[in-house]
Amino acid sequence: MTLRPLALLPLAALLAGCAGSAIPQVYRPPAATAPPVAAQPVQHNRLLGNSADAVGRMFGKPRLDVSEGGGRKLQFAGSSCILDVYFYAPRTGAPAVATHADARTPDGRNTEVDSCAETLRR
Repeated sequence: MTLRPLALLPLAALLAGCAGSAIPQVYRPPAATAPPVAAQPVQHNRLLGNSADAVGRMFGKPRLDVSEGGGRKLQFAGSSCILDVYFYAPRTGAPAVATHADARTPDGRNTEVDSCAETLRR
């Protein structure tokens, strides 16, 4: 019994589909990144550039003091507004300063940061 070359094509195609890479793939974890560094502020208000201690002297004890990673948020509240001030180091190794601030009314509507800061000042 002689096999014809055309008769071997289906068998060759079947076997080719089973062939795979015999070399295992090595998992490489992503490269470590440097800690985030705060971008230059795009806001303009009186709080930016101040340390957390300086802001605390302006408003007293914060209602919230939350740290996460390289950042910190202080929240101050009064009857007319809530002020969130965010602190980040401008470069690695530098002390953290206020880089962003948000103000809102107790019902959640945005309000102007400087006017809220004035009402909360000690």
